[in-house]
Amino acid sequence: MTASLTDTTTAASATFAGQSTQLQYIAGEWREGRSEKVLTVTDPFTNEQLTTIRQGTVQDLDDAYRAAEQTQKDWAAQTPAARQHVMLRAAAIIEERRGEIIDWLVKESGSTVIKANVEVSAAAAITLEAASFPGRVFGRIVESNTPGKENRIYRRPLGVVGVISPWNFPLHLSQRSVAPALALGNAVVIKPASDTPVTGGLILARIFEEAGLPAGVLSVVVGAGSEIGDDFVTHPVPGLISFTGSTPVGQNVGRLAVGGDFIKHVALELGGNSPLVVLDDADLDVAVPAAVLGKFLHQGQICMAVNRIIVQAPLYDDFVQRFVEAAGSIPVGDPSQPDTVVGPLINDSQLAGILKKIALAKSEGAKVALEGSIDGRVVSPFVFTDVTADMEIAREEIFGPLVGIIRAEDEAHALELANASNFGLSSAVFTKDTERGVRFGLGIKAGMTHINDMPVNDEAHVPFGGERNSGLGRFNGDWAIDEFTTDHWIGIKQ
Repeated sequence: MTASLTDTTTAASATFAGQSTQLQYIAGEWREGRSEKVLTVTDPFTNEQLTTIRQGTVQDLDDAYRAAEQTQKDWAAQTPAARQHVMLRAAAIIEERRGEIIDWLVKESGSTVIKANVEVSAAAAITLEAASFPGRVFGRIVESNTPGKENRIYRRPLGVVGVISPWNFPLHLSQRSVAPALALGNAVVIKPASDTPVTGGLILARIFEEAGLPAGVLSVVVGAGSEIGDDFVTHPVPGLISFTGSTPVGQNVGRLAVGGDFIKHVALELGGNSPLVVLDDADLDVAVPAAVLGKFLHQGQICMAVNRIIVQAPLYDDFVQRFVEAAGSIPVGDPSQPDTVVGPLINDSQLAGILKKIALAKSEGAKVALEGSIDGRVVSPFVFTDVTADMEIAREEIFGPLVGIIRAEDEAHALELANASNFGLSSAVFTKDTERGVRFGLGIKAGMTHINDMPVNDEAHVPFGGERNSGLGRFNGDWAIDEFTTDHWIGIKQ
């Protein structure tokens, strides 16, 4: 019988039926953290206790980083085929345990079954893509202006990578950094979000252990940000900090990473304010369903989610009518039901923030076109019209199941509205004229634009990342190889 992914020892198993204590994976061992604090992990829909974890301390973090530093050189020295084998086995395990992982995502992160399936597929895809990386790292020989000298440029792993992952797509947004970093010869320490320590880290530790990754190359330290957060970034060992999360926290991570005694590389995937633009020649049969799914998938708790809908005046009224009707018919409630689209928000803090945004939108003069309901942490869709660019619902990231629709007088005004933000992650444009859409898309200040598709898109071989306050760097494919390695110039004079 195959052990559960959450069986960290034969004596201690974290299952839904028995509320067992979950162990941490630190320096190649499954053990408890040293903190006096115990983290209780609960289901955001039912409030059921899933497991408890004794949290880690700065000493636990140091153990993890030191073990990573010691084991990384041997791991990097393994053949490309050996590292590829581990990655391929890890990808196979993800698929083999799809049902178990989906159960955890539904219960720990409030994912609907639809979203959880998407997430597991994305995590498997980036793992398979990363399996090709050991054979895709190339150096160069560059001519020298010095007679008799040769310049060799070697592409080498950075060493140790620290990964701070979020709660909204915990499995994939951890694995998006972990898999490339490991495949390229780095060691990794993960600090998962406190809401999702199992799906954001401990399941991955189990997967890679089973896949044959040497002990110590990967650690998962579950700890309070107030206790280990700053030290995670400023510790002398890691050469790169990969952070996915909110812009304010990411800005602080960046300051700590470059402003301390040990300057590090940073990869920051931060907040978004994705515009979805409907030009006057758009096909509303295409635009409306894409806008609904792009807004409300995973309760809108996605950095790429539609944050503002901008519609040219000739189609505005028709679009609003269709969008409100479609949003009002979305299945809402229990995330474990296969047809549910909108499940619970992750925690009470997130709920309070969404309720505040709803109240503020009303007070600023936005018109309620669809008044959602609130049942526990489940918030059904809210839709506002007569929204202007200066309202908070248009200016700031929402991260919840509400949206504002803005009227644009013409194409130039639509582009002006699309760029009226300090963010620049993803975006979408709908038009029957493909080249018009491309021209419009190139005018948007964003890292990603999709024509006649929603802004929620991610492919393992295509660059993912944003501009301005949405972050630094790119993930996936060749761009991940660039992020998780560095150039070393070796000059040889004969």
